Amino acid sequence: MELRRAGKSGLSLSRLGLGTMTWGRDTDTHEAADQCRAFLDAGGNFIDTAATYGDGDSERVIGGLIGTLFNRDDVAIATKAGISFHDGVRTINASRHNLISELDKSLSRLGTDFVDIWQVHTWDDSTPLDDTLSALDYAYTTGRARYVGISNYSGWQIARAATKQQGNSMKAPLTTVQGEYSLLNREVELEILDSAQECGLGFLAWAPLARGVLTGKYRKGIPSDSRGAAPHFARHIEPYLDSRSSRIVEAVAVAAEGL
Repeated sequence: MELRRAGKSGLSLSRLGLGTMTWGRDTDTHEAADQCRAFLDAGGNFIDTAATYGDGDSERVIGGLIGTLFNRDDVAIATKAGISFHDGVRTINASRHNLISELDKSLSRLGTDFVDIWQVHTWDDSTPLDDTLSALDYAYTTGRARYVGISNYSGWQIARAATKQQGNSMKAPLTTVQGEYSLLNREVELEILDSAQECGLGFLAWAPLARGVLTGKYRKGIPSDSRGAAPHFARHIEPYLDSRSSRIVEAVAVAAEGL
């Protein structure tokens, strides 16, 4: 599998990353191991998770695979912090105190001393940006994170955060920005990709298969074992089941069959 540099850093990531949002909840340990083994056999080296995935269970599953399925130094692991769900309510807290606390918990669940990329999961309107970025500095300088990044930021937010970090050699340089990008959602083309490129950040696309819709599995309805049928995922799938998306999916299916 092709390897690409993450932004202007020396970190090489496989072109395809393995997302683990369902691990430990909808995907059990054995199935997760099978997915990971297939990914590694195909030449992949990049696994993406977050503290909030399965309330930490995704990280625990990955931690169980380290040393049994792969060597720690052979795989780049990225995780995120700043979003949590308390009693089903989505809460954003990108304060220095909360982020560092979440990072230490993530490392404990993963059973490793460091992550290759640590990202702020989303912008926090209620926390000063300098407070948020200081947590990245701490993680970077203490070796808890080899590289740091941001996720789900708008174009101006990316530019502001990156500029603050680049303007001071004592601060941790941002390496990556993560955002949703697929044939069914191309909003990042408006300004986010340009901002990332101008700031020298690598772009990590999440949901490149439009949350599974581009696989074609929903062409004739909603399979009972799909995320579209799961109460906690259905609302995320529904926006991509409209007529416009269906036309794009059909075009992709025709092209795939032709190949």
